[in-house]
Amino acid sequence: MGNFKNLCEQAFEANLEIPKRGLAIYTWGNVSAYDSSAGVFAIKPSGVSYEKLTPDSMVVVDLDGKIVFGKLRPSSDTETHRVLYRSFSGIGGITHTHSAFAVSWAQAGRCVPVFGTTHADHGAQEIPCTAFLSEEAVKKAYETETGNLIADTFRSLDKNPVHLQMVLVAGHGPFAWGADAAQSVYHAVVLEEICKMAYLTLQINPGALPLPAHIISKHWERKHGPQAYYGQESIKH
Repeated sequence: MGNFKNLCEQAFEANLEIPKRGLAIYTWGNVSAYDSSAGVFAIKPSGVSYEKLTPDSMVVVDLDGKIVFGKLRPSSDTETHRVLYRSFSGIGGITHTHSAFAVSWAQAGRCVPVFGTTHADHGAQEIPCTAFLSEEAVKKAYETETGNLIADTFRSLDKNPVHLQMVLVAGHGPFAWGADAAQSVYHAVVLEEICKMAYLTLQINPGALPLPAHIISKHWERKHGPQAYYGQESIKH
């Protein structure tokens, strides 16, 4: 693995979290880990079951799409990951799964409203669902155009991918990202749980309204704002 040992280990460990957290069955998901200084990312090989993965089976790809390490074919979603790394500065990991509740919202083509504080803690705005890919885009370069669709959706909605680290692709499923591969899986788990809560909310009360803006703001700011007070400060020695 040479210089890519640490990156491949990060990707390997993060991919094992997918079945562990109940985000996918069989091979229905992938995680990548990005090294911005080297301009490369390690990603799960296509169609390989999680129990058969090893750090050595990860595939390292550069931002031009060239394989620079690995003997296996990379995930079929590699081009989507590549586009997102090129489009969203400051992210170091991406997770894509077919988790049931998130996929259900994507198949319905619906954005997820901020119904409660759990959602607000992780994103002070609704989770966007993209439009469906056009027939032309699918024929042109399906996975690349999926990445372009996500990036274009965030640009058109003026959403900051560092503040809102998750999206639903219409008819397809969820993508989440973070500062590193492990955090991207964390956000994928959060996204699935938020989608589940939102679904149950509408089952109980189909007319449920989003959380008032002042409560949304409070929960976001107390975790992420300049005066955030959630959690523990780093211990100084």
